[in-house]
Amino acid sequence: MKIEDEIKQGTFKNPYQKAYINLVYTSGWLQQQQSVLFKPFGITLPQFNILRILRGQYPKPATISLLIERMLDKTSNASRIVDKLEAKGLVTRKQCPEDRRTVDVLITEQGLELLAKMDNQEGGTGTGITNLTEEEAQELSRLLDKIRD
Repeated sequence: MKIEDEIKQGTFKNPYQKAYINLVYTSGWLQQQQSVLFKPFGITLPQFNILRILRGQYPKPATISLLIERMLDKTSNASRIVDKLEAKGLVTRKQCPEDRRTVDVLITEQGLELLAKMDNQEGGTGTGITNLTEEEAQELSRLLDKIRD
């Protein structure tokens, strides 16, 4: 559906305003779609993101600062998310032996098993992104990279 129909706005100041509004709206829409897909697994998108980072680090632990650096949503509170994942038994946290001020976070076997069950949910499956061809997806990524340059 066109952005004009989604937000009930017929005109825009210029193509840049329309593209910006469309991008912001679509970002929120994609996150909402992803949340629906993650709900049966009992985790949120930021929790999934941290688990994926930890799986990539496995068997090495990660620090909170590394998680913050690599998270998709830089405004998320990584410490709070790790607290919730630890309460669910998906990660462990312990003091780093080399630097007592640092905390090491490690994904548990239960966390790895959960991600294995969720592997078919990543990459936007079920969110509409797969309506694009591979070439369109590559072009979209190129354009989004260009916006951030």
